[in-house]
Amino acid sequence: MKKAKKIIAVFMAVCMLMVSYSTLAFAGDTDTGVDYTIIDPYEDVNWLTYKQYKADLHNHTTASDGTDTLKDMLEQQYAYGFDIAAVTDHGVVDYGWTRQSVIPAMEIFIDLFKGRAGDIVPLESKGGEAANGNKYTLEVTKKGSFYSQKTTEGVPLHKMMRVPCGIEHNPSSLNNAHVNSWFVDYGHGLLGGTSDYETPIKTVHEMGGLSVINHPGEYTNARDEDETADAYDYNDTMYKYYIDKFAGLLTKYDSCIGIDINSKGDSRTRYDRKLWDILLQKVTPTGRNVLAIATSDAHSTDAVYTGYTEMLMPSLTEDNFRKSLESGAFFACSKNLGNPEEITEIANCLVESIDPTAVALGEKLQAIQAEDPKGKYEAPKDVDAPKVTGIVVDQESDTITLVTAGAKNVRWIANGVTIATGNSIDLDDHKKLLGNYVRAEIFGEGGIVYTQPFMLDYEGAPESAGGSFTDLWQLASIIPDTLVRLLGSLSIFDTIYGWIA
Repeated sequence: MKKAKKIIAVFMAVCMLMVSYSTLAFAGDTDTGVDYTIIDPYEDVNWLTYKQYKADLHNHTTASDGTDTLKDMLEQQYAYGFDIAAVTDHGVVDYGWTRQSVIPAMEIFIDLFKGRAGDIVPLESKGGEAANGNKYTLEVTKKGSFYSQKTTEGVPLHKMMRVPCGIEHNPSSLNNAHVNSWFVDYGHGLLGGTSDYETPIKTVHEMGGLSVINHPGEYTNARDEDETADAYDYNDTMYKYYIDKFAGLLTKYDSCIGIDINSKGDSRTRYDRKLWDILLQKVTPTGRNVLAIATSDAHSTDAVYTGYTEMLMPSLTEDNFRKSLESGAFFACSKNLGNPEEITEIANCLVESIDPTAVALGEKLQAIQAEDPKGKYEAPKDVDAPKVTGIVVDQESDTITLVTAGAKNVRWIANGVTIATGNSIDLDDHKKLLGNYVRAEIFGEGGIVYTQPFMLDYEGAPESAGGSFTDLWQLASIIPDTLVRLLGSLSIFDTIYGWIA
């Protein structure tokens, strides 16, 4: 009996040692030794009380090179349910939806190279009738300037807020340096430089406004590449120039919130998510985030509701809108996806899903590429894009979880590479792949949604390389830029415009 007890005691001791060892071994596997501090751009969002307001931050009318009037554009945006609209004509500050003006030099340029766009038709200050038969009214309050309609039965509909002083700078630049800004009266009538990003960004910064770098892929020539690998190759002299230039501007001027990463149909911007990741790797080590917007850049009513942002705010006011833009409490959204490699990656993930609707969507993407390897996905406008209805950041467990509706695929991206899929990510599982940020892309039948980056602070995080950037190209363009600005200041354009108007 004693011998049996000894055997049992030894067996129990061995079992306890094995349990202790396995527990220690498991702890060693999960304890990365990295204590991440997750800097959440949505930290101040109250997901129970905040609402999501649909905003279109980049549009054109007949005041520059748009083909439709201000009245027509606003009515189309309103019909799609937009809550916020910015008019950003080339070289023309939006002083109000009832007092639209034109710049003679710009109008002459359009007449020579694109043909007359059409008449200028602003809104009536006392209100009027929309094309759909509804009555519209304008209201100016301390909270902002609002447009709204009533149905033919007199039922009031939602309000749409105007973004003050919208403009697209450098109108004389045919293939470079377009910058949008809001909130400050700057750039009206200025033709600008041919490659000068810094002047508008710096001036808007000093005046207290906000700006963004527009659809960079159009001007870097990345849109002409056939493969993602070739776009923004840092070993290429011109790509290196643009990357360093953008990184320098974003580091220097925090009022320039970031870049447009998906605009219009995503043909010209299809590689700009790669640029975004490159800039994040360069800029976030300095402690500054790089935010992303998506826009329609609509030059006609047909292009409205291709790209937009969802602003997270407690109520619809100008102050809340600006705070949302500055903090990153918004999502970039698009109805279009034009990068073949992204489409392939998403499709392959969807077809492996246990969700039949996800599989069907994945097969649809595969069919698009089978028909045209460079084909893009265009979401139906009557199907809502995915919604992020909550974000839970757990600093103790180093996890980020998205609560979504309509999502069929969620990808987590760090340093330009997809490191995880699904609504949650555990940073401890990906320590070798992480740098200074992680971001998510949410795809569904109704389009794609981009979260702003979650910056990461931890021991051993990549540090800023420092250094300065001298824009030699801008120095080389001083002479042509000076001529452009001089020509734009001549009153002769007023006389010529008087003849052709």
